Amino acid sequence: MTLEEKINGDLKAAMLSKNEAALRALRAVKSAILLAKTSGGSAGISPDEELKILQKLVKQRKESVEIYNQQSRSDLAQTELQEIEVIEKFLPAQMSEEEIKNGLVEIIQNVGASGPGDTGKVMAVASKSFAGKADNKLVSQLVRTLLS
Repeated sequence: MTLEEKINGDLKAAMLSKNEAALRALRAVKSAILLAKTSGGSAGISPDEELKILQKLVKQRKESVEIYNQQSRSDLAQTELQEIEVIEKFLPAQMSEEEIKNGLVEIIQNVGASGPGDTGKVMAVASKSFAGKADNKLVSQLVRTLLS
């Protein structure tokens, strides 16, 4: 079953149960996938591209939550958090900070990185090995910490 089929099935279930948060989130995912399919020129999109779309949607919502919290708009932040929860069901399980650190230590040893100047080399390998399982912003912060 493809991601699009899962989204459509969950969208129908959300309509029947009148779950507004799920409806908003699933419609946003469906829209983003449809937009990617039609703008690319090819007939479909790969599972990796679908994963990137979902990550982008979650990232956008997390940024919105930060802004809403700064502006003391907890009602709007709560809406975004509900949508994040729905979208994250379609993403692979995220790695903990400790798991990321352990993986980065191994990558740093394999690459032979010795200082902050090697951040790019480490990030290139880390981005590929942690794709979909870790937030690149967190990975970047940890790389800088470990290399300094």
